[in-house]
Amino acid sequence: MIVTLDGPSGVGKTSLAQQVAERLGIAYLDTGAMFRAVAWNLGEGAWEWEAARIRSVLGTLCFSLQGTGAKTVLLVNDVPLTSDIRTETVGMWASHMARLEAVRSALKEAQRALGRTHSLLAEGRDMGSVVFPEAQYKFFLDASAEVRAVRRWEQLKAMGREEDLALLTEQMRLRDNQDRTRAIAPLKPAPDAEIIDTGGLTLTEVFQEICARF
Repeated sequence: MIVTLDGPSGVGKTSLAQQVAERLGIAYLDTGAMFRAVAWNLGEGAWEWEAARIRSVLGTLCFSLQGTGAKTVLLVNDVPLTSDIRTETVGMWASHMARLEAVRSALKEAQRALGRTHSLLAEGRDMGSVVFPEAQYKFFLDASAEVRAVRRWEQLKAMGREEDLALLTEQMRLRDNQDRTRAIAPLKPAPDAEIIDTGGLTLTEVFQEICARF
């Protein structure tokens, strides 16, 4: 079984994806974390490298999954990812990296490989439209940048990271524009995806609406 859950940053995808995967008893694939892991491993400015150099480094990274639901662990070269990849700075790096064909191609193949060996719920930005177009169930979540920035601020605060809300909101808008207008795999719903505006809904209400589709 492949279920896709797409949408912009801060829309609540991660919590919902973990909960739905838990309900279904399948693995949870955080593809945004894969892009963040690439950005973290390659470092600031790597998006300016020549494609051959990027492909060479990407060839040394191997992704794998352990567990199911909220307890699913994403590993790179057998090492679990840490909260170091969750800063907004790394998020911006990841957005820059996501514009590169070499990165998207490599991670698309890594994601499809995981889908061939696991039943999973894939969370990201183009899971239903590009990576798993034949997925049995597809969902696209959305909300305003202001609503998503507050959610992100609260999430980071819970992790012990203090961020400026106004700056987060501006970064959210910049990432939205970059992700929605990029030439390669822009952020948009798959034609057959169920679109849910989460702005006026609690996570529990969105969770119930998703689960009602199965």
